[in-house]
Amino acid sequence: MTASERRNAILEVLCLRRHETRENIAFEFGVSKRTIEYDILMLSLDYPIYTTQGNGGGIHVADDYRLEKTYLKTEQQELLERLLPKLGKEDAEVMKSILKTFGLKGVKK
Repeated sequence: MTASERRNAILEVLCLRRHETRENIAFEFGVSKRTIEYDILMLSLDYPIYTTQGNGGGIHVADDYRLEKTYLKTEQQELLERLLPKLGKEDAEVMKSILKTFGLKGVKK
């Protein structure tokens, strides 16, 4: 398994479980904890993955993130948010639903 394949598999595991420890992932993939730390660092550059310390800590994926979901790029979302105040009521509601469904952060207030 290449590093890229392992990272994709780790992302799938995290999206399924929502939270896991680096120890469990390292054991599951047969690599060191340091390798998992590096994999998580690389994944966190492109995906909403973060780590926490202490009791209940570990590796998490953002609650609203789903692997199969297609998201807007940041610049696409920002453009739609800038256009939102210029729309009529019905079109604004449609735009809000698009942002809620495909935006990483939903609609900004």
